[in-house]
Parts: sequence; C-alpha cells; structure tokens
Amino acid sequence: MKYQSRKKAILLLADGTIFHGKAVGKEGSAFGEVCFNTGMTGYQEIFTDPSYYGQLMVTTNAHIGNYGTNDEEVESDSVKIAGLIVKNFSYEYSRDLADSSLQEFLEKNNLLAISDVDTRALVSYIRDNGAMNAVISTEIDDIDKLKEQLAAVPNMNGLELASKVSTSEPYFVGDPNATYKISALDIGIKKNILRNLTQRDAYVKVFPYNATFAEMSEWGPDGYFLSNGPGDPEPLTEAIATAKDILANDLPLFGICLGHQVIALANGISTYKMHNGHRGINHPVKNLITGKGEITSQNHGFAIHREETEKHPEVEITHVHLNDHTVAGIKMKNKNCFSVQYHPEASPGPNDSVYLFDQFIENIKNAKITA
Repeated sequence: MKYQSRKKAILLLADGTIFHGKAVGKEGSAFGEVCFNTGMTGYQEIFTDPSYYGQLMVTTNAHIGNYGTNDEEVESDSVKIAGLIVKNFSYEYSRDLADSSLQEFLEKNNLLAISDVDTRALVSYIRDNGAMNAVISTEIDDIDKLKEQLAAVPNMNGLELASKVSTSEPYFVGDPNATYKISALDIGIKKNILRNLTQRDAYVKVFPYNATFAEMSEWGPDGYFLSNGPGDPEPLTEAIATAKDILANDLPLFGICLGHQVIALANGISTYKMHNGHRGINHPVKNLITGKGEITSQNHGFAIHREETEKHPEVEITHVHLNDHTVAGIKMKNKNCFSVQYHPEASPGPNDSVYLFDQFIENIKNAKITA
C-alpha cells in the first residue's frame, strides 16, 4: 500500500530541535505554534475548532484516525489547525457511522500531517520548554532555509487571529419564534455552542468579531454571548469595547474562553501567555460556589491574572483549575455577567459543565421579568 513507502518529514522547533517522521498524504511545509491535546477521542472536532487556528497539533493519543471521520462531527466549516503531528496514523477505519477516512478528510482540507513521530518525547519537551513556533515539512534538504522561514513566523503573543475565523456577515441560527433572543459575538465560535443555545429555546444572531454594541443591540436581544476563539485577547480592542458597553448597560452576558478573557480585559484585568496552555478533555475544575468538582474540556494558551482578579472589587472567582490553580471562571458582583475559561459545550469532552448554558438562560429570564 502507498503509505508503506512514504516520504520522510521533520518537525523543526524554533529552538532548533528536530523530530523525525513520515508524511501523511500532502507534501510541503506548514508553520505555526506547536501545542498538544491529551484527548483520547474527538480528533475531528479538535481539528475544526476555530480556537486552534494557526497551530500545529500534536495528539498524545497513540492512534489517530482509527474511527474515521463523519461530516456531522465538525465545529466549523473547515479544518482550522495549521498541521498535524501523530505517532500512529490509521489509514483504515472501523466505524459504521464514518463517511470517510481521516486521510481523505485531511486531503480534502489540504492539510499537511506527519506520523511516526515520538510524540511522548515531543510532548515532554514542550512541557519543559513551553509552546513555541515550529514547522512540519517534507522539504528537508535545506534545513537552514526552513530555519529562516520559521524565524519570520510571528509569535502567538500579541497575535490577533479572531478576524481570520470570524463570520464576515451576521447570520441567524435557530427558531425565529423562540422565547429568547441572543446576540453572539463570533471571535471563533464553535457549532456546538450554538446548538446548546438553540436547544434552550433561543434564537441567535451571530455577529462578526468587530461588531459594535449598537449593531448587536439593534434587533433587541435579551442577552449577549462572547465566544471562544484563537490568538491573544489583548489586541481585540473592538471586542473589549463592545463588552464594556454591554456591561455599562448591565445586560445578561456570558463568555467562554477567549470571550472570558475579553470580559476580564473589559474590567481592567490583564491576561498572559501560558507556558504551554490547557488542551484536553479531562481537566479538573472546582466550582467555588457549589463546592463541586467538574471534569472539563479545555483549549487555551492564555489566561487571566489571578492576583488581579482577586483584588478586583467587582469581580468574584467562581471556578479554579485544580492542576495549577489558574482562574477558570468569574462573575461580576454588580452586573449580570459571568464567564468561564473552559468549554461547557465540550465536543469533544464531558458534559459536567453544560449547566452553565442553563444558568445563562436563567439570567436572561430573570432580567426579562425585572425589566
């Protein structure tokens, strides 16, 4: 079979470290920030998650592709990762619900991938040395040229990427006759977030990343949502201004991941780039309000400063990550607003935190009653 005589490929890190592998399908070079996801399942959803835009994805699960792909199991309209790095790539799949193999899926989306990489050694290296830019390439005859090209790739710190994945025009999702109307700011929104909102009797209008409060409020929504997304939150000056306006009017507001960081920035709480981020479907979080633990799906390389959050007179920490005690959720004491640094909609991942969508709808309902 053709994959038995595949072309050699390498992963070259920004610090000069090289890992060797073999090309899967497409040949060439792909650049981005290398990161890893520890999930055992859900690779197709991960590859199409807009929050991963511009990143080279390392999967820690040893076998990738064994259950194929399904056209319904996507979180956006295309693959968003810049490239894929795996240990064992499965060309065959054994799942009745699959529409095609992962190889066909990657070829359809023009994605470069390499396999036969020592991913355990690679992930250990990233854990010790932090996330950094890298290139995966089959063009391995001139390493110095690859190093020059890699040096020109911008760092994720300070990089605005929401505009690359956001809708260009507003659009509607759900039943126009639903009880609740929600304006959602698309800074990298996942499809399963929209499903969770529409399943709760909400009609959603999705706006581009740079939409103003005036534009989002014109159709008379009952609540506002700030989505997940890729890149550094600090350059998102328009989204931060919109969040400030929503808060100034004390309207129901919910933010997830990048949206959570935007809400923090709107309150004067700064963000920072993490050593290697949280990416997986088994991250432990404690709800400080209920005292209960939650196993969560996470995907972020930035976080908000805990010390600044603790000192803020109008913000309360509601959730913490139990591995490193980073802030995993906040709510405002004087506004109808809360946010989390993880993915309650999962896809992939557990459903421990899906109650947060119910909480958002309840906040909207109560605001309508008291209006």
